[in-house]
This record gives sequence, structure tokens and C-alpha cells, in this order.
Amino acid sequence: MTEQNTRLGILLMVVTTLIFASQDGISRHLAGEYNVFMVVMIRYWFFAAFVIVVGARKAGGLRAAAATRQPVLQAIRGLLLATEVCVMVGGFVLLGLVESHAIFASYPLLIAALSGPILGERVGWRRWSAIAVGFVGVLVILQPGFRVFSPAALVPLAAALMFALYGLLTRYVARKDSAATSFFWTGTVGALAATAYGLWFWEPMTPVDWAWMAALCVTGALGHFTLIKCYEVAEANAVQPFAYLQLVFASAVGMSVFGETLRVNVAVGTAIVIGAGLFTLWRERSVRKT
Repeated sequence: MTEQNTRLGILLMVVTTLIFASQDGISRHLAGEYNVFMVVMIRYWFFAAFVIVVGARKAGGLRAAAATRQPVLQAIRGLLLATEVCVMVGGFVLLGLVESHAIFASYPLLIAALSGPILGERVGWRRWSAIAVGFVGVLVILQPGFRVFSPAALVPLAAALMFALYGLLTRYVARKDSAATSFFWTGTVGALAATAYGLWFWEPMTPVDWAWMAALCVTGALGHFTLIKCYEVAEANAVQPFAYLQLVFASAVGMSVFGETLRVNVAVGTAIVIGAGLFTLWRERSVRKT
């Protein structure tokens, strides 16, 4: 891996987080006007078309892309991500982008905590300490003892848990399936699941919002494309810390477009969570090198 490729990978990750933050802003607008399930369903239709096109262009075509020895686990992954997207977009409407992303930033800590029982990986005392500190940060954000606790705060936390499980299952199925196969199953199964419940909540949209929906679909496909390219040119451990920039960009969208505010406890708690998350990423990288 060359220094130039690592720098390109970091640049692509920054671009990816900016695209996904824009997508989150569009999702919040549309989900505030229409049913969340319908919005996610249409988004997944485009996503499925994108992964089918990508799969068809690979060696062996769609047959090779869909070939898996773990169909049940792959289907569970797809269902988990589709559900997580619905829950997280719902969180945007209930809490806003700033607080939703602040709480969701805990997912790397959940991955570290669950990697032992699910993947059989050893988690040492340093990472357990970082996980504990990170969840102190989550408590600082939620402030359960200082104000009336809002059950809505559990929505992005549930999304973070589902995304962590999705990430762990992705690492598990990677032992036997290629990344292209996992990507294909993620889009197609997710689209089937989103359609199964989304069609029941269909609502007519205005021409302007159809334009926003088109933008949502395009940003989704573009974000996945730049993310794929990012991981093609650089190691995941080198670029993963920059994924936290999505929190920064999404918060900027929330405050500038939707008039959200950044409370002191959210800023402090988020800094704690990100610091703990970066430490667990660094520690995991160090352990794998030894």
C-alpha cells in the first residue's frame, strides 16, 4: 500500500461522509413530510438496481454475485440494515441530525464489545476500558439523571446496535463470501424487505419532493460507489477513523438547514464517544499487527 493510495483513500472517505451526510439531510426532509417506510422503500429500489448493475459487471455476472454458502446469514444482514435505516431516519425526525448522529457514533464501541461473543475475537482490558468510557459519553449525551429522559433517544441507540450487528455479520460472512456477494445480498434483500412493508404506506408526493427523492437515490448510489473505491485503494483501518466526519457534516446540515442546536452536553459526550471509538480502532489495528 503506497502513501499516495492511502491519501487517496482518506480523500475518498471524506467525500463519502459528505455525500452520506447530505443524504441524511434529504432523508430527514422527506421523512418529515411522508411516511418513513415509503421513503426508505423507494431509496432501496434504486440501491437494489445499483447493486444489480455492479454485480452484472463483475466476472461471472449476477450468478457469481449471488452465489453464497451462507444464504440465511446474508438475508439476516440485508434485513438488519434495511430495518436500521428505517429506525435511524425515524430518529432524524424525532431528535434531529445532531443528536441522532451523536448517539449513533457509539456503534464502533458496540462492535468492539460484541466481537468477542459473536466472532470469537479477544477483547483486552484496554479496549474494554475504552468501551466503558465511550458509554459514559453516551450517558453524558442522554443526561438521564438531569432532565426528563426522552424515550426517543433510544431510537438512534437501537439503530447503532443494529448497525453494529450488521457490521459483525458482514465480517463473519466475509470468511466464506466475497465483498461483491455481500453487497449484492445487502441491496436485493433490503429492497424486498423495504417493499414488503413500504407499499402499505404509499403516499402521493409533490413534483418538488420527487426531485428530492431522486437526489436521495443518487447520493445513496454515489456514496456507496465512493466507499467501494475507498476500500479498493486503502486499508480499512487507515481510513475508518475519518468515517466520524459524517457526524460533523450531518450536524452542520442539521444546524444550518433545520435550525438545530448543539447543546454542551451533546458536544462533550460526543467528544468522549469519538475519542473512545478512535482508541478501539487503533487498539484493534495494533493487535492485528502483532
